[in-house]
Amino acid sequence: MKRRDFMMTAAAASLIPLSAQASEETLIYTPGLVKERLAAGDTVFIDFKASWCTTCRAQERVIGALRAENAAYNDAITFINVDWDQYGQGDLAQELNIPRRSTLVVMKGEEELGRVVARTSRGDIQALMDLALTASS
Repeated sequence: MKRRDFMMTAAAASLIPLSAQASEETLIYTPGLVKERLAAGDTVFIDFKASWCTTCRAQERVIGALRAENAAYNDAITFINVDWDQYGQGDLAQELNIPRRSTLVVMKGEEELGRVVARTSRGDIQALMDLALTASS
């Protein structure tokens, strides 16, 4: 009986990091969403990604880890995921001249502050997120 209790407690405890990560809000792109959030004064972190893209998954792991380590990112930045397969040829991608999936862009107002294309290093992505954090204050 005690072994079963231990196993249940351990299984429940292992889910805590997943539930904490799930609480970090990331918006799913729909046409007009980015312009709406920029007009509201938000600093926007746009992630052009595809579910099948290994580079995108690597970027997602780094972004998730950074957000989990520093709540200020979640408080100050609006994160928006853009499905490349659905919107890669759409107006937003064309307006921002997005070359490919696995492109991360930070915007404030009408201005693009920075971007990372197909890079997965923690340093590159953290620098972009720090730029967004600075712009939001």
